[in-house]
Amino acid sequence: MRGRWRAYRREALRDDLVAAFIVAVLLIPQSLAYALLAGLPPQAGLYASLLPMAAYAALGSSSVNSVGPVAVVALLTAHAIEPVVASGTPATAAALVLAAEAGLLLGAAALFRLDALAALLSTPVLHGFSTGAALAITLSQLPALLGSPAKGFTAPALAGSWWASGVPGHALTAAFGLLALALLWWARRFARPLLSRWLPAHHASLLARCAPLAVVGLSIALAWALAADTRGVALVGTLPAFALPLALPPLDAALWWRLLPSAVPLALVTFVSSLAVSEGLGLRRREQVDARRELTGLAAADLVAACSAGMPVGGSFSRGALNAEAGARTRAAGAWAALLMALAMLLLTAPLAWLPRAVLAASIVIAVLGVVEWRAFAEAWRYSPPEFGVMAGVCALTLFVGSEAALAAGVALSVGLLLQRSANPHVARIGRVGDSEHYRNVDRHAVHCTPGVLALRIDESLLFTNARRLVGVVDAQLAAVPGTQRVVLLMSPVNAIDFSALEALRALHDLLAGRGIRLDLTEVKGPVLDRLRAGGWQHWFRGRVFLSHHQGMRDEGGQGG
Repeated sequence: MRGRWRAYRREALRDDLVAAFIVAVLLIPQSLAYALLAGLPPQAGLYASLLPMAAYAALGSSSVNSVGPVAVVALLTAHAIEPVVASGTPATAAALVLAAEAGLLLGAAALFRLDALAALLSTPVLHGFSTGAALAITLSQLPALLGSPAKGFTAPALAGSWWASGVPGHALTAAFGLLALALLWWARRFARPLLSRWLPAHHASLLARCAPLAVVGLSIALAWALAADTRGVALVGTLPAFALPLALPPLDAALWWRLLPSAVPLALVTFVSSLAVSEGLGLRRREQVDARRELTGLAAADLVAACSAGMPVGGSFSRGALNAEAGARTRAAGAWAALLMALAMLLLTAPLAWLPRAVLAASIVIAVLGVVEWRAFAEAWRYSPPEFGVMAGVCALTLFVGSEAALAAGVALSVGLLLQRSANPHVARIGRVGDSEHYRNVDRHAVHCTPGVLALRIDESLLFTNARRLVGVVDAQLAAVPGTQRVVLLMSPVNAIDFSALEALRALHDLLAGRGIRLDLTEVKGPVLDRLRAGGWQHWFRGRVFLSHHQGMRDEGGQGG
């Protein structure tokens, strides 16, 4: 152990400490802002930035992913706890139960190796949801930014609340919010080029990323100098003395049952978005990311948050990128960042009480709008209009209905598109290219077709979703090629075949046999051939199986079924 500590201290400690300090600087305003976004006391965000980070550092996979409060998870938390809070349950209690449920679901997924569930949220769904969530978060922060008491996390709810309140805003609050918004936007656009005139590019980039803390410090100083609390400006207010509360979340069965439907999409989004962060940063550093360990690390982080007065957490791309750019070498940088956050909570409680909430709202708006990829919509439209429709639909549902409905609709639409594609197997008639042994689609290439032989390539796995169409597709091809004596199916693209497809293949075989046409197969993959043999096809298949398609066209070297 001493040897490992000496090696770590010699090789990575300094870099990890520097990265931890820079991440902690950014995390202080973010943790306060995302707690308020979730409808929780600001200290919940601070507590969620302590032990959960250390838990992920111990069990996670990525060396640079920064786990803690994040915007999308905060929005989902706000949506989930809003109904139970309206019925009288304290928001903090609901958030702790939600974090515990998410942690248990992620832990179960790791235990049963269910990391493939990440595929449920396809790229169009994820892009649409993240864009819709960014717009919804921006709208939800406008009242705090301008000093209005209106509340709401969807466009209709916010508009109704704003109309009912009759208060368009508060002048001094709006001044703080808009000034902070302008400064943060300017820093995002121009700080790095400006600093690069006097500093190396690497240092200029790191300092530019710390600009939000400078805006926070300036806002605190102005609020104190103007006695903003006496002028109607909403401040963060006095934070409780730092004493990390460790306790189990409320063991209220009714509350757990009521929040469970919201915990499922929360856990799924947490895993998918955090895995995307880890994999994206891992590619830059040539590191392998273990999806199962990501599940384990995130599960531990959420469970620890539930037992330490925190809130549901996830991976942050902005903090992770900053961590990597600052030179973090190991996951221990996350543990050091948690330690520095604890030190900040001990020393900065009094100054943070003067921070206007409008400034935190401005920091949220800049953060969420800065990661939206508007270009993805144009690319999706050019590539696949149906997938663009999924993306746009999920975005609109997130903005106008709610996140849970949007995610459920997105998963359903993605599955529907998949079934639609797989239900219509692409079967191409192929011919020989020149004197080679290559065979290509007759509609795309100049090829030679062997008289009396219909050669077809099946470009899908044969499953229950498309098996019933196989006979009809082949029969339609036969109608276009009279005088066919043999049908040769090139099976190399077929990776799997189920019982429904086995029955369909038998029906095709019998149909062709009744017309005096022999059915042959070429380039059948080993696992597919194993399934055919397990289905007893040797008892009814009278054609031949060829190792290569060229042999099949020449009718040499084949084996019987």
